[in-house]
Amino acid sequence: MDRKRKLICNTFNIKKQREGHSKNDIDLQTSTSPFPDFTEDPHGAISYLCALFPRKLFNDSLPPLFLRHQLYSLIHDRTAVDRLLSSLQQKGELCLIQTGFALDTFIVVKTEDFHRCTLLSSEGSTRAPVVRKILDSDLFLSPNISYDREEIMGKHRFSDREITQLVRAGLLTVRDAGSWWLSIPGAGRFITHFIKGRKALLSQIRKSRYREVLLTDLSTRKAPPNVRLGMEYHIHDIIGAGLVECFWDSSSYI
Repeated sequence: MDRKRKLICNTFNIKKQREGHSKNDIDLQTSTSPFPDFTEDPHGAISYLCALFPRKLFNDSLPPLFLRHQLYSLIHDRTAVDRLLSSLQQKGELCLIQTGFALDTFIVVKTEDFHRCTLLSSEGSTRAPVVRKILDSDLFLSPNISYDREEIMGKHRFSDREITQLVRAGLLTVRDAGSWWLSIPGAGRFITHFIKGRKALLSQIRKSRYREVLLTDLSTRKAPPNVRLGMEYHIHDIIGAGLVECFWDSSSYI
């Protein structure tokens, strides 16, 4: 059996196909799913994933956010997704933030939400002026993964003291000596919940018979204790990241 956990997305079990049907009969384009189809509305997919984010879990200290690959579970054309995110980033509508635990894994957050939460987190502190300075710069519009001393200090004119303040404020994360990643204040809590939830959901699927589970059933199950971000939030994660093998079938197969 393939090492990937198998996620069956309807009542059709691929191991028990009807006579006359083969694996090639499965149609990825016309199959049913418990989730909306955003093929023609990619902007709607962004709003949909933001709405799934459990803001109350973080007492509204974090803006609604999701991981880039979660969009791939709603829009199968990955190239179209990447182009859309790049376009919105250049327009200043979205920020893409490196997570720090995988170079190709990015947090996606709406710029206005990011600015609002970041300003609130620094309100009344001595770091407020430098926080405002970096938010007014174009660093968050850059497609770069990291930023070196020459770019931050030379091009954007941040001093050593200001960089230290931004690291303490959670807006910069040290990558290595003289290099930083942009970050979201308080994102560490989100990453902790995210990793624990992913492991818990995969463990639940692994314990299922044949390591298979119906997507419609999985999406309505009570979330395990470590799945604090919500079942659907994590389902889009494991599908988009390719951590499960997803078989789509026609609703006529029962």
